[in-house]
Amino acid sequence: MKILFVSSGNILNDVSPLIKAQGISLKNQGHDIDFFLIKGSGIKGYLDHVSVLKNQLSMNNYDIVHAHFSYSGFVAALAGAKPLVVSLMGSDVNSSFIHRLLCYPFKYWGWNEVVVKSQDMKTKLKSEGSRVIPNGVNCDVFRPYTRKKAFEKLNWDPNQYHILFAANPKRPEKNYNLAKNLIDRLQKEIENKVNLHALVGISHELVPYYMNASNVVLLTSLWEGSPNVIKEAMACNRPIVTTNVGDVSWLLNDVDGCYVIDNDIDTALKKVKNAIEFSNENWTTSGRKRILELELDSKTTANKILNLYETLL
Repeated sequence: MKILFVSSGNILNDVSPLIKAQGISLKNQGHDIDFFLIKGSGIKGYLDHVSVLKNQLSMNNYDIVHAHFSYSGFVAALAGAKPLVVSLMGSDVNSSFIHRLLCYPFKYWGWNEVVVKSQDMKTKLKSEGSRVIPNGVNCDVFRPYTRKKAFEKLNWDPNQYHILFAANPKRPEKNYNLAKNLIDRLQKEIENKVNLHALVGISHELVPYYMNASNVVLLTSLWEGSPNVIKEAMACNRPIVTTNVGDVSWLLNDVDGCYVIDNDIDTALKKVKNAIEFSNENWTTSGRKRILELELDSKTTANKILNLYETLL
């Protein structure tokens, strides 16, 4: 198949690692993948790309166009892309009712298939026809390393505690203040130095090392779809503490050393302490086994997406 991925290129001036990884997983199965990046600010920036995309579609015989995030889906539909699959992420559905409302006309006109990342998103979108396909994890990249190898790679002190904030602190929906308050209180209650590392400005190649060197991977988001960073941490067998967003309760069900919290700081602090204690005693969890049981590796996810494409051909 010849497939065109449509997505924003504003943040990294490139395809986001998550979308690129999905494209690579399809390419590894013998399919041709092109990427169309939308660059520009605001609604005008997106609308300016409608004619550009229309021109690219006219010059290429794509079997499938797959847009990622709602605004990219709007552009692809207005450009006449057919057949068109649109993947909605957490912010498309969870950020506001207005954002969801904008999706409704396109769901019934222009979008041939809608993919959401969790059952919670499907319920909020009120779309029985949507397909729930969480993003998969490249388990060859995200895998357990020894503590020694991870610490040496990053030059971290193994005698201190390391907590990885699994997001960009500047994004309000990631709720960094809760994480910072947790670590400040934790530092007052334990003797060891506690380091809070943010997952920002780090090359994609180093992320597995950051996870493997961390006592705990911490996510305090206000909302998510199906957070890939949690699945990546699971594939590295890391202890996790996360707010109850997206599908994390389902993902972490019965995985010892992983805890789902609410925004109550006292309860959250207790769970972070439990996760640190678990890392001291065991270091690794059974998260990777859970990922494979749920068939959330990138190859299996790629097959689910390909099966969806084939229904439209």
